[in-house]
Amino acid sequence: MSSSLRWKITLLLFITLFAGLTVAPSFTQVPAWWQKYLAPAGLKLGLDLQGGMHLVLKVDLKKAVENNLDLSAQDLKEALAAKKILVVRTNSGDTRKIILTLPNTGALETVKQTISKEFPDLDSDFQTDQGSFPRIILSLKQAKIDFINNKAVDQSLEILRNRVDQFGVAEPAIVRQGADEIVIQLPGVKDPQRALNLIGRTAQLEFKLVDDTAGLNLPQLIGQAIQAGQWQEGGSRKQLNLALQNRLPAGTEIYFEKNVDKQTRKETRAPILLKSQVLMTGDMVKGAQVGVGGNFNEPYVGLDLTGRGGVVFGQVTEKNVGKRFAIVLDEVVRSSPVIREKILGGSCQISGSFSYEEATDLAIVLRIGALPAPVEIVQNLTVGASLGQDSINKGLMSGLFGTFLVVVFMAVYYRLSGIIANLAMVLNILLLFAGLAMMGGTLTLPGIAGIILSVGMAVDSNIVIFERMREEFALGKSVRSGVDAGYAKAFWTVIDAHVTTLITALALFLFGTGPIKGFAATLSLGIIFNLFSTLFASKLFYESMQGKRKLKKLSFMLFLKNPQLDYMRIKNLTFAISGTCALIGCLAFVQIIRGQANMGVDFSGGTLLQYQSSQPFSLGEVRTALAKGDLEGVELQKVEGENRLIVKIKNSEKVVGHVSEAVTARLNTDFPNNRFVVENQSEIGSSVSDTLRSKALLSVIISLLGVVVYLGLRFDLRFGVAATLATLHDVLAVLGLVWLLNMEITLLTVTALLTLAGYSLNDTVIIFDRIRENQRKSADPENITDTLINTSTNEVLSRSIVTSLTVFLVLAALYALGGAVIHDFSFALLVGVLVGTYSSVFVASPLLTLWHRGETA
Repeated sequence: MSSSLRWKITLLLFITLFAGLTVAPSFTQVPAWWQKYLAPAGLKLGLDLQGGMHLVLKVDLKKAVENNLDLSAQDLKEALAAKKILVVRTNSGDTRKIILTLPNTGALETVKQTISKEFPDLDSDFQTDQGSFPRIILSLKQAKIDFINNKAVDQSLEILRNRVDQFGVAEPAIVRQGADEIVIQLPGVKDPQRALNLIGRTAQLEFKLVDDTAGLNLPQLIGQAIQAGQWQEGGSRKQLNLALQNRLPAGTEIYFEKNVDKQTRKETRAPILLKSQVLMTGDMVKGAQVGVGGNFNEPYVGLDLTGRGGVVFGQVTEKNVGKRFAIVLDEVVRSSPVIREKILGGSCQISGSFSYEEATDLAIVLRIGALPAPVEIVQNLTVGASLGQDSINKGLMSGLFGTFLVVVFMAVYYRLSGIIANLAMVLNILLLFAGLAMMGGTLTLPGIAGIILSVGMAVDSNIVIFERMREEFALGKSVRSGVDAGYAKAFWTVIDAHVTTLITALALFLFGTGPIKGFAATLSLGIIFNLFSTLFASKLFYESMQGKRKLKKLSFMLFLKNPQLDYMRIKNLTFAISGTCALIGCLAFVQIIRGQANMGVDFSGGTLLQYQSSQPFSLGEVRTALAKGDLEGVELQKVEGENRLIVKIKNSEKVVGHVSEAVTARLNTDFPNNRFVVENQSEIGSSVSDTLRSKALLSVIISLLGVVVYLGLRFDLRFGVAATLATLHDVLAVLGLVWLLNMEITLLTVTALLTLAGYSLNDTVIIFDRIRENQRKSADPENITDTLINTSTNEVLSRSIVTSLTVFLVLAALYALGGAVIHDFSFALLVGVLVGTYSSVFVASPLLTLWHRGETA
């Protein structure tokens, strides 16, 4: 055995041992020093496997600017009042501007100097029209607005992180995304709805006086506004006040006070009129804790005020004895007690029929502070722990069974070489797990699908090499010469096939979102490690056996011996079939763009809920129950034999979070003896669905362009264009079938289509490599003839059949055992394998004859 061979074996053993040590923490307890110097925690499971929440929150930057302007205007009023200048504030109708009216022009100069010296961030426009009171139009300077926008998101992120930390979730992930979004991941969270309420609450605390104007009937005014079409039940409070602005006393606003019945716990909201002026805010609170007391021995939140807050609270209560004092939390009045006397001591309490958990969460947000602006939950993906474990079991089952089928087939068909390929495949999976662990990557259910697919591709690379060996042995070469020649001649074929698939995977990773990224990450790593295991590790097995003189003979089974099929003779027929399939796919694409296809909630926006019920239920009864509520366009599906209910509401304009609450409440109210528990929840706002659609389309375009460029450089432009057109045909054909079958089109469907593109390219490139090789040997190397294509295709036909069969076995296991989550994904790939194999022979290669240089023979 040569020294270079010893070094190669040592290197392979070291890499294998290191990978095993890195992955070990994922499956067993290891010492602390192990985790310190190797993978800190092994593989991490994604939310779809361990359960948890994935939230995308959008910070209302417009409201942040509005709040800052409002506070500045209030401070200016107080500063002018201290100088004996009284101003009246009116709303301009533009939230970016506030109007202050002066009683006369005598104080204009003082006002200008005050704004200039004490409020440098304010822009002021003074209007002194004849016959009207002087007005000051205030707005924030652009530099201040930019500062607020940047600070609001960062401040919101820090506040949300502190709230989550006090909530007690292990290993949460909270990061900024783009200009105004925050992504929160809470793995293993036990009470998703409580977490959602805690995170989504702005916690803007305000103290205002109640306006008890005699003779003002608020319910009657609101009813008149509804009849006039100026407002509708459940509409925004701001819109209601705008509709009634001329019928309310100046400087007042309508709010709604939350009341909870002590016996039934039924929640109602009653209108209440408050003074617009904010007397105190949550900034004056330094501490909050939960207590129990009162007439009904209920939980309340006790507040400790800052020094300034205590002084202000004392002054306010002293001046307003006998009046009602409203405590407003996130624009909802929680209580409105009567001020009996001046309150000193710097403390007060909020009571409002809280449960203990509600009081605890309120104390948390008040202690940490309010968000600088409201946040809107635009995406909510929640997976229950039981469903996560179910996904793990099905993912492992399908993966192990698919791998078992491939291992048995390879060992039977290629014998010793098949066993070597199986060992290389196991090494590839080990390296893939180690790579994910070292990178801190997360293993998701689509990621498992990516691993299973990479298993098929790993085997495919070895098949290419083995079929080359078969050809060399047929020429009478020795085992050593045949192995060396097989690897040498298959080298660039394997590289080209992997690079084209890697281009697709990278496009998915760079421009995809959520589950697509997880799939693309595992597929990309699988492709990279596959090159190592195929071109280095598997060859090293041969070299080590040759070094010990134990490799005497290699034999393989054979499906087809010297096929002489004339594929080009029927090219006009296949072009007609392919053209029809592509046309149906184009029609499907147009319908998708028009929104007429069966789009999943990730593209249409809306809500998808999966429930596990404690008892069997009738789908008709559930449909009748949900029809009672304000839930339009509900689609129901029952998972037979599992007591599972799937609820879909697409194109919903409702706020994310409200739909799931309404559906769950309705189910548990109408079916009190049958508990429905949310296992899986996907709520996606229209802005997110628009982004997902655009990114999915961009992924397709970028991947196809990348393939054209690469193949154009490696071969010539006509090969790149032919391969791209054939791949586009495959994508359209499968898309057309999905549309005809009215299957739901989701992000995983797009992932399947792009994976199909990668696989189809893999198959096409192998045939193109053989065409180029035979083209160089021909008398006219510039032309591509029908005979050349037939000969080249027949030479690699056995490889195409075996490769398609191995990948088909893996996908069949995924389809049969992978579970409902990836059922449509695996179906699209199963069909795609057949279409891709067909197009490599009957579409891609014939296209080369339509674009040629010189005359075709």
